[in-house]
Amino acid sequence: MSQTADIIIIGGGIVGCAAAYYLAKSGTKRVIVLEATKSIGHGGSCRNGGGVRQSGRDVRELPYAMYGIQHFWPTLSEELGVDVEYTQKGNLRLGKTETHLKKLQTLTDNAQSVGLGVEMVDAAEVQELCPYLSKDIIGASWCPTDGHANPLTTTLGYYKRALELGVQFFTDAPVAMLRKIRGKVRQVVLQDGTVLEAEQILLAAGYESRAIARSVGVDLPMTRLIDEMFVTEMEPHMFDIMLGTADADFYGHQAHHGSFVFGSECGYEEVTDMDDPSKLYTNSMTLSASCRAVMGYIPQLAEAKVVRSWCGWLDNAFDGVPFIGNCPDAEGLTVACGFTGHGFGTAPVVGYMLSQILHGEPTVVDISALAPNRFMPNK
Repeated sequence: MSQTADIIIIGGGIVGCAAAYYLAKSGTKRVIVLEATKSIGHGGSCRNGGGVRQSGRDVRELPYAMYGIQHFWPTLSEELGVDVEYTQKGNLRLGKTETHLKKLQTLTDNAQSVGLGVEMVDAAEVQELCPYLSKDIIGASWCPTDGHANPLTTTLGYYKRALELGVQFFTDAPVAMLRKIRGKVRQVVLQDGTVLEAEQILLAAGYESRAIARSVGVDLPMTRLIDEMFVTEMEPHMFDIMLGTADADFYGHQAHHGSFVFGSECGYEEVTDMDDPSKLYTNSMTLSASCRAVMGYIPQLAEAKVVRSWCGWLDNAFDGVPFIGNCPDAEGLTVACGFTGHGFGTAPVVGYMLSQILHGEPTVVDISALAPNRFMPNK
């Protein structure tokens, strides 16, 4: 293992891989990526439903989410040399009650205020857009520029291209702590005692980022939350749009090969006792609840067979938006974490902006509202 680099990236998920690629592409010669597990993209990067959306987001995320869909996703397959299966056929966020519609209307109004093309549609329009949906749905928000992609091929595409440009990746390399040298964060200490040093360090390790950042006095307020995924057998083609719901019961799409891929919340996540991060499995209670949620919106899938299920950890930021940027109280440290379960769709533009930040350049859009120190005491 090389002991020194210009930039060390902690975390081999899609954000870390994308940042490594754009850094190497822009001319940074020595980039090292450290992944704690035995495989790249082992965390949330390959454990999500592949949504590439703008609708339903906090307004602080919208400028860069919109920029990414306009400037990165349309040509990403050509850029990475792999088929990321990007499909831009729109996103319906569904509602069954007046409370649901009120929530969706607020999200729609907020998104429209920053220029996103999204609108509310009634029950008849929902059926016209997707006739396979339940007649219990009374309305939805509709964003025609949203879509979905394949998380696995996208993450590994960035990994492959970064490797080709000379980035060094080390798996099975869990980080124990960071260390300051003459007041600047410069060293990364692995759990086996190995010490690596770089001019700049990018921390993009999901929830584990919180403990690592605390070793140099930086706190990133977030919790760990389980997100469940499952895949059905191949079904006849039904629709290409992305689906979600006002209450986040589930989200997902039909993949190019015919299977449906869904992420879901069963309502039991926050009380589930799973302290061992290696135990990423679902169970009969959570999976059946997730299936019932889907069946309540897509009745035709009631007889579909589930062929695989898995779960992963979300780095759930306290205010629902990520921490992206330099740490003012820890010179030399840049962070990108707390994506709260919706980081995949913005990963290309986030990776590019991290490259800009590490080069001391202004980002393509203003992300100052996502500053890592936004929770500092104000009294």
